[in-house]
Amino acid sequence: MFTIEHDFDATVITLVDEGAARAEALREDVIITAFEDCVTLRQFDQIREDDVVITLSMSQLQELAAALDLPEGSYRIDPKKAAR
Repeated sequence: MFTIEHDFDATVITLVDEGAARAEALREDVIITAFEDCVTLRQFDQIREDDVVITLSMSQLQELAAALDLPEGSYRIDPKKAAR
């Protein structure tokens, strides 16, 4: 399950772990906040008892999206083609 909220300066997506058909440990929610110039991923770490935050630039986000559909290897995205 997930939710989408549009705030003044960002879009916030929350991914809720509902588990799978098999019994597995549930993970904390992941909150993704998309700003104009970056995207943050936030998840509560039960061991540290604090949020862990990762910030991706827009180019890193584009590379992540491309990487999800590619086989193992090393790649560089052509910025001219990525702008389309």
